Amino acid sequence: MKKNIALLRGDGIGPEIVDSAVEVLKAVADKFGHEFTFTPYLIGGCAIDATGKPLPEETVEGCLASDSVLLGAVGGPKWDTLPGNLRPEKALLGIRSAMGLFTNLRPAKLYPALKEECPLRPDIVEKGFDIMIVRELTGGIYFGERGYREGKYGEEAYDTEAYSRMEIERIVRVAFETARKRRKKLTSIDKANVLETSRLWRKIVHEIAAEYPDVEVADMLVDNAAMQLVRNPAQFDTIVTSNMFGDILSDEASQITGSIGMLPSASLSGGTRGLYEPIHGSAPDIAGQNKANPIATILSAAMMLLYAFDMKAESDAIVEAVDKVLNKGLRTADLCREGTPLTCTEMTKAVIDNL
Repeated sequence: MKKNIALLRGDGIGPEIVDSAVEVLKAVADKFGHEFTFTPYLIGGCAIDATGKPLPEETVEGCLASDSVLLGAVGGPKWDTLPGNLRPEKALLGIRSAMGLFTNLRPAKLYPALKEECPLRPDIVEKGFDIMIVRELTGGIYFGERGYREGKYGEEAYDTEAYSRMEIERIVRVAFETARKRRKKLTSIDKANVLETSRLWRKIVHEIAAEYPDVEVADMLVDNAAMQLVRNPAQFDTIVTSNMFGDILSDEASQITGSIGMLPSASLSGGTRGLYEPIHGSAPDIAGQNKANPIATILSAAMMLLYAFDMKAESDAIVEAVDKVLNKGLRTADLCREGTPLTCTEMTKAVIDNL
C-alpha cells in the first residue's frame, strides 16, 4: 500500500514525539512492504509565529488531501497572552471541524508491567482495566455561542452548551458499534439531573439501545463516573459521553494508567481518514531535551494503521512491541523509579528493535 500521511508536529515536545512515531511507521513499512509518504504542515504556536494564524489554510487543505493525519501537541507559555481566537488550542477545534471529526476514541488500559505506577489501591489495581472512551468531538460547550455581556453583577462571560439530535445519534451509534466489538457493555455518562442537553442525550441513548439488544447499557451521572473511575475502573468497558465530559474523564482515566504519556487517541469522521494524537499536551518544560515519552504517539500511529488503513497485523505489531519493551523494564523519565531512564530516541529505538 501507498499512503500519504500529513504530519502536524506542533509545539513543545510535539516534533520529538511525532518524529519518533514516523521512525516506527517507517520500520513497519519496511517490514510489511508498504510505502508511507510524510508531509509536514504547521499548526498551533509555530504556525502563529510563521503565518500569524494557529491554523493556516494550507494546513487544512493538506490534511483534507491526505490519507490520514498524525498530530503531536500544541501550545505553550509563549502564546498564553494571545486572545482566544488566536490561541494555539484554537487550531485543534478548527482542524477537527474542518475534517468533520465528530468521534474521539481514547483507550485507557492498565499494562501489567505498569501496575506499580497506578496510584489506586493494590486490590483495585489487581483487577486491571481496559476502557474505551467514545467522546463526542465537534459539538457541545466547546463549539457553542460564547462571549461577554453585562449581567446581573456587572461584566460576565458565557459559554453555551447545545446538542442536536443528529449529533447525539451519530456518536451514540459509534459507541454501540464499538461496544459490540469489545465486551458488549456500554455506559452513557451525562448530567441528566440538571442539564437539558443531557436529558435529550439520555433519551436518544435509550431509543438507539433498542437496536442493540446484545449490548448491556447503563446511564451514569458524570460526578458519579468521576468517582467510579478511581473506585472501580474495572466495571467499565465502553463509555460514551459529551465533548466536555469526555475531555475531563479521559484525562482522569489516563492518570490511573500510570502516565499520561502512554495514552493514544483517534479522532474519526464517517470515512476512513482520521487524526491521531497522544492525549497529553506539549510539555514545554521538557521540550527539546529528549526526555519525552513517545509511546502515546507511537500507539496513536498504531491506531492509525488499524482505523485508517485497515492494517490490523501492522497495528498489532506495534502494540506487541510496546508490550515487550515495558515487560523488559525499559522506561522513560515519567515512568522510571530507579536506574537510568531511556531518552525519547532510545525508547523509540527499543520499540523498533522489538517489532
